[in-house]
Amino acid sequence: MGQNMFRTGFLVRATHTLLTWVITLILFLHNTDLRRCEEQGELLLPLLFFLLVALSVLLYFAVSLMDPGFILTDSVKGSNEEMESMIPQSLTPRLRRCGYCLLQQPMRAKHCQTCKRCVRRFDHHCPWIENCVGERNHRWFIVYLLVQLLALLWALHIALSGITPTLIWEQWFRVNGFLLAALGVVGVFSMVVMLLLGCHLYLVSISCTTWEFMSRHRISYLKNFSDEENPFDRGVICNLWDFFCVCSTVVWEKMYTRNTPNSV
Repeated sequence: MGQNMFRTGFLVRATHTLLTWVITLILFLHNTDLRRCEEQGELLLPLLFFLLVALSVLLYFAVSLMDPGFILTDSVKGSNEEMESMIPQSLTPRLRRCGYCLLQQPMRAKHCQTCKRCVRRFDHHCPWIENCVGERNHRWFIVYLLVQLLALLWALHIALSGITPTLIWEQWFRVNGFLLAALGVVGVFSMVVMLLLGCHLYLVSISCTTWEFMSRHRISYLKNFSDEENPFDRGVICNLWDFFCVCSTVVWEKMYTRNTPNSV
């Protein structure tokens, strides 16, 4: 199983990288704004575009290979017991033990069936990066989406600049075939990335994960709240600050207790 996952991850990452550089090569070789800038000796824009694409690839590999927050041991057991003794048990569900890897799960953690591990503040398993998105790599996943969207929109503009008008349709398709293919791929990916980025920024602004948003009715620690309530929501500004600027592990049980109905 581990070897199959490694092969799948390698195939997905290799396909993404190959597709990225093939499209970039098409944009540089055809009569686009990039090519015209090169011919005129103006290398700043081509260099900036190349660096943006390279940055998107580096961020892709960083997010896909980064530990998303795997729970490897029960090393936090002592601190959990101390925390549970300070928090009234009537206000927060007891920390549960995973039925698959038998490790104690902090609040907001979930076992990923694909990775075969529990992940802190689990958001979702992303087949695009062949990795989970969790507490440790979620902010970098959003940074990657932002950089990728900028690169895609710029590539879309460059591809459109290279479309050559002709009088005959057959000749038009023959002359612009590769650029049209690049336009189609870039256009589809632009819409997907824009949708993903918008959804994730919205969920971050309300301090909710994809898993919690989609499976709220099945999550024990959210059953005491209405659909409009979220025990982890501290307001848009604080939520964004906590997400992008606070790197330490958050004890979600304490925040949950402060916002639980009938808490004292």
